Amino acid sequence: MLMRPDPFRELDKLAQQVWGTTVRPAAMSMDAWREGDKFRIEFDLPGVNPDSIDLDVENNVVTVKAERGALGDEVEILAAERPRGVFSRQLVLGENLDTENIDASYDAGVLTLEIQVAEQAKPRKIAITSKESDRQSIDA
Repeated sequence: MLMRPDPFRELDKLAQQVWGTTVRPAAMSMDAWREGDKFRIEFDLPGVNPDSIDLDVENNVVTVKAERGALGDEVEILAAERPRGVFSRQLVLGENLDTENIDASYDAGVLTLEIQVAEQAKPRKIAITSKESDRQSIDA
């Protein structure tokens, strides 16, 4: 046996799945960064079937929902440390991102979103004009 019997184990397990812990939060882990003209977000979703992932965008809010199914009643569980069920995460994106063009891919348990930086948010050069007639020469 891997662990001693504990009468409060099921209650503790339920509380961790609902509220999470500092070590294992109930929400999915993510990283986000800007890389040139693209904004990248990666969500850790190991063991999740790609067909169970749902991605929505509304008013600059990205919502990711995924489900890791139960193991089933016919198996004898010896250790259950990975949370199961439905996970969701919402991110509010700034106006500087083009939410009309989001590329999403899922590989090796990582959901990756690539969002282009909007044209109005990209750095650009501003031309400076001058009128030669307004210039004066200064004598020393």
